[in-house]
Amino acid sequence: MTNDVLFSVGDNGLATITLNRPQAINSLTHDMVLAIGQRLREWAGKENVRLVVIKGEGTKGFCAGGDIKALYEANTGAEALEKAVRFFADEYQVDQMVYAFGKPIVAVLDGVVMGGGVGLTYGASHRIVTERTKWSMPEMNIGFFPDVGAAYFLNKAPGYVGRYLALTAAVIQAPDVLYSQAADVYMASERLKAFLGELEQKDWTGEKAAVELDPLIQAYAETPAGEGQLAALRESIDRHFAFATIEEILASLEAEESEFAAKTKAAILEKSPSSLKVTLKQLVDGENKTREECFATDLVLAQNFMRHPDFFEGVRSVLIDRDRSPRYTYRTLGDVSEELVERFFRASDSVTSS
Repeated sequence: MTNDVLFSVGDNGLATITLNRPQAINSLTHDMVLAIGQRLREWAGKENVRLVVIKGEGTKGFCAGGDIKALYEANTGAEALEKAVRFFADEYQVDQMVYAFGKPIVAVLDGVVMGGGVGLTYGASHRIVTERTKWSMPEMNIGFFPDVGAAYFLNKAPGYVGRYLALTAAVIQAPDVLYSQAADVYMASERLKAFLGELEQKDWTGEKAAVELDPLIQAYAETPAGEGQLAALRESIDRHFAFATIEEILASLEAEESEFAAKTKAAILEKSPSSLKVTLKQLVDGENKTREECFATDLVLAQNFMRHPDFFEGVRSVLIDRDRSPRYTYRTLGDVSEELVERFFRASDSVTSS
């Protein structure tokens, strides 16, 4: 069993999952995912586990996402590719276990919470953010797509805020995370520490967790000190991101003379053209899909991105060489045909060439 994730069960009915790779901002490895899944299966049927807390070790954050550098090896051969696909299949299964878990899960979204960290906690019954929270679905920055059920949960954000967050990979803080419905409660970090201390001391056996958790959380809950930006930008976001093609979104932004429009357009144009088109289709289609269907689509997309040269080029430019000058195979939106986009959504297709 890996020490990269730690588990404990107290006599008071409280079980804890601690992601324990602080040097990597607790990014998820395959072994960590498997270990979490095993424990959740065990705890689901254990009478002595009434409440679960999931948190990250260290001061930087809860979880920076999946271990993308490890997935980068998928371009070295069939065996590595198969291993990468297994990671995604197991990760998505564990994410869905959190949604379906029959007991309260308190997720501590303190510090960096990105990608796979969002996926692991979005389905938790109680999600807490702090003044240190930096939340993002940053996959577009590496030529990938927002996965871990993103088409399901980003469509739960008000209006077209989810599309904006996906296509720009914007990093948002506590007020905007709450506005986006990606968290439930705000606590300042010192108050959070006291809350977690009381969780550890309190008796949660019997039926107490179901009855007493919400009032305890509300006793520690606060209103964030600062204001978010998304609510104020909502009208502009909805106007620009209502379109079903990237070209129309960019044209709409181009027509508006504002700092927001200029910055948003620039952020979108930094992304891989193939990622942009696939992601928008993923989100549009996801509006009418169940959670399970969204995860199933993500697995197909992940497998195809693992065969797509622009994913590896995106990772190279950001995480390997760090030159941030990707040389994508598909350099412009015009290079990405509708037929190519459709092939990303087909399970048996190769997308290595046009």
